[in-house]
Amino acid sequence: MLKTMKRNVVTLSLIGLIVNSICAQNSNFDFIVTPITKNVFSIVSPSFGLPTPENKGWNSNSHFIVTEKGVLLFDTGSSELIGNKIKKAIKSVTDQPVRWVVNSHSHADHWLGNAAFIDTATEIIASSQALKTMKKYGQEDLKFYSKVTKGTIGPTQLVYPNLLLSQVEMRNFGGIDVQFIFSNDNHSPGDVLMWLPKQKIIFGGDVLSSDWMPIITDHTHVIHLINTLYAVTKLNPSFVLTGHGSATTVKSVLRDADLLSTIWDQVKLDYKNNKNPNETLLAIKIKLEPKYKLLYKDFASEIERHVKLMYKQLQ
Repeated sequence: MLKTMKRNVVTLSLIGLIVNSICAQNSNFDFIVTPITKNVFSIVSPSFGLPTPENKGWNSNSHFIVTEKGVLLFDTGSSELIGNKIKKAIKSVTDQPVRWVVNSHSHADHWLGNAAFIDTATEIIASSQALKTMKKYGQEDLKFYSKVTKGTIGPTQLVYPNLLLSQVEMRNFGGIDVQFIFSNDNHSPGDVLMWLPKQKIIFGGDVLSSDWMPIITDHTHVIHLINTLYAVTKLNPSFVLTGHGSATTVKSVLRDADLLSTIWDQVKLDYKNNKNPNETLLAIKIKLEPKYKLLYKDFASEIERHVKLMYKQLQ
């Protein structure tokens, strides 16, 4: 079922949420498949941040599982062109077609590539909340991506999910048990995580992070995110596959949960005491920078946004 895999293992998006586009030093934009286990693989984008002409809109990860009856793909990238490159990369390790697609959430960099898989995929799976948001903003997102990449994403047909998930649904795909976990709007409306209980692998989309600070947005319910992260640590996954950055372990999930919990507690206390957000930011930087600055590639630039967004949620 599996072709001979390349031995080179590469270990190493958001629309308008990151002010500055941050690109990894690796400028190789080949769609290289990274083996995680014998049947689970990742395609990791070397770019993080806004879509640009240079990255052609490819700024998020995709992951896939090779089963006895086909491939289950988690996220399809931000254009039909990228989706086709993902498809080509998958073919480098298996002759099995992509039978099922899961869209982790509604941000464009994770689902606009759906059209590349309509020839073989019988199910494109997402939550009802994600589908609603896709339909509301899909055309707008596509125009935005085309504009900021100067058209390098190429033409893309909007293809929406055709199978909606119910809460904590368990499925079997070609002999592989998969549990879908609703994150309770941790990152965006209707985020879904995917858990392989036998292999202890979790696919987190943008709810889980590795190289970067937790990706919180205006839609993020901070308490729900913290609770979800601690719940994931109790699953004790062997591998954590994220929407951006390299594969990681449960230690990163606990790191993120502890970080957000500490910031949230400080913001709540200072807000209650009518402190200025800038005072809180300074105090948090002094307290957390020694421990966390080296653990995230974007701590210095993102900590301010985290504090301000949490203050906003308390207002």
